[in-house]
Amino acid sequence: MTAVRDQKLTRLDEYMTERELSELWFLRPANFAWLTDGGNSTVDRAADVGVAALGYDGDAVRALTSNNEADRFREEELPSGVPVETFDWHESSLGEAVARASANGAGADVPTVPGLESIDASQLRLPFTDRDRQVLERAGRATADAVETVAREVSPDDTERAAAGRLRDELWDRGLESPVVLVGGAERSQRHRHFTPTDEPLGDYALLTVVAVERGVNIAVTRTVDFDAPSWLRERHDDASRVAATAMAATRDAATADSDTAGDVFAAIERAYAAVGWEDEWQQHHQGGSIGFESREWIATPSNDAPVETPAPYAWNPTVQGAKTEDTVLISSTDIDVVTDTGSWPTAEYAAVDDDLRLELPTPLSR
Repeated sequence: MTAVRDQKLTRLDEYMTERELSELWFLRPANFAWLTDGGNSTVDRAADVGVAALGYDGDAVRALTSNNEADRFREEELPSGVPVETFDWHESSLGEAVARASANGAGADVPTVPGLESIDASQLRLPFTDRDRQVLERAGRATADAVETVAREVSPDDTERAAAGRLRDELWDRGLESPVVLVGGAERSQRHRHFTPTDEPLGDYALLTVVAVERGVNIAVTRTVDFDAPSWLRERHDDASRVAATAMAATRDAATADSDTAGDVFAAIERAYAAVGWEDEWQQHHQGGSIGFESREWIATPSNDAPVETPAPYAWNPTVQGAKTEDTVLISSTDIDVVTDTGSWPTAEYAAVDDDLRLELPTPLSR
């Protein structure tokens, strides 16, 4: 584990040198989890910052939190040997405490710390280390297993909200948090791409979508269960799956090209939609992108110039009206590993558009 942290500290050293910063401070939970290999600084998930911060000065990492949180962080959330500095909970905010504790010329990952330069730390979290990849692979299987378990149990008369409750329970039982749980029945999934659960019954089919988190690492999965769906559902699912395979191939290829970006991957996605007969369908919903310590580290758009890093996880989620496919894959310059493949869900082989890649991806489960 020390070797993993050393890899991450090397990235911080290089970033500090490049930006001419004396210290880096991380208040956002995603960065806290990344640097501590899974520590959780969140109490209120709706907050932009956690209840503890990490500071790095080029020599060592230290933590800063309020006096009432310090013991818990020492015992449960921090690697051994990371010292904890405190401030009285009633005297200031975390940002104000960081401002007092920081050196001149420091940077922070939120813009609200007085006197500190605002930095974007998202680029530091990629590519994944071996430790991050281990968590990703374990969480990928557990997340998909939870979703597939619910998909095998729900019935057409169940409401979207009831199915969502079962998803949260199954994820929680596996040690996974669930910041995103979407369930779309046959009617609403045709009208909306983000099908937040309601009391509508599932009907002829259902789409189950989650983003789950283990030790800070995010996993995205969608599964489709078919009770008595119209024939077009499988046709549209197959079209979306060819777009997904194309996105994965384009991501792999972009990783080997010095100048290719998220925008180049998006261009391949756009061409794939046209090739399968849905030329303008990409305009109806975002297509996904890089996943990791955020539900998306970046989302692909025509103008997004984010670099395509590997080895790193990606979650592409093409939709064709009423149908959606989504898995989390670990992509390197030579391999595409579907980490959300449990081996117990029906799949089919899908060919990428204008590429030799053929990939086994999920199909709707007929019940």
